[in-house]
Amino acid sequence: MADNTTGTSLQAAAYTAQGTARDSVPLPDAVFDGTVNMPVMHQAVKAYLANQRQGNAATKIRKYVIGGNQKPWKQKGTGRARQGSTRAPHWVGGGTVFGPIPRSYAQYVPRQVRALARKSALNARARENAIVVIDRFDYDAPRTSRLAALVDRLGYGDQKVLILTDGVKPNVFLSGRNLPTVHVMPYGDVSTYHILWSDVVLIESGALGNGLEPMAEEQNAEPRASRRPAAKKAAKKAAPAKAAAKKAPAKKAAKRAARKSTAKKAAKRPTAKRGAKKKRGGK
Repeated sequence: MADNTTGTSLQAAAYTAQGTARDSVPLPDAVFDGTVNMPVMHQAVKAYLANQRQGNAATKIRKYVIGGNQKPWKQKGTGRARQGSTRAPHWVGGGTVFGPIPRSYAQYVPRQVRALARKSALNARARENAIVVIDRFDYDAPRTSRLAALVDRLGYGDQKVLILTDGVKPNVFLSGRNLPTVHVMPYGDVSTYHILWSDVVLIESGALGNGLEPMAEEQNAEPRASRRPAAKKAAKKAAPAKAAAKKAPAKKAAKRAARKSTAKKAAKRPTAKRGAKKKRGGK
């Protein structure tokens, strides 16, 4: 049965794009009038899921199965039942009787019915306090970590979150594409199925017609270097000094060995020359 309730001024919690709480804002009465029509929502969701089906299942009747062009055995005299083809339906490998064929599962729902179902789904989420207004999604580049940090700070990290933006915003869509429990789409393209699929709906304020001015706030995400403990920093600074201290004795030992080898070579050369001179003098 339809549950029609009008005259309720629904409120929604508001936050900034970084998760800072703001004053709650009233939801527009044109959409959020408290109407929740269950049969219409059921019809819209059923039609949406039916329209996702491809309908490619197909089987072959006996005339499309390869083979079986001749009688397996003669008509009389074998003692067996008469057979005309090995591709008859009662044979293994034969044709299928009344099997599926390619078809369309599309269902048409009138535009006004779809609008009523969408409106009912939004009102149902508003009654559950599952609608949150975000002042503005202004991403210069795709940042999955930024969107994930917003969802976690709002406390919806373990829930299915639907983010509705004011128009098409590719950077916001790409930021939430790798998050399995987050779905981003424009507010004008949302369907009843997507609203009922989600546990909480984040709506950009501009999509509702009452754009909120962004607040001046500090960045919540600290740089990774500042999060590291001082002990790790000191250890990293001391590491090059330790490596240099280890390399110094090795270099000294290598220099000593090189000096010794050159000294030995220098000591051997004169003796060889003297022996050569004596041999020449003896001749």
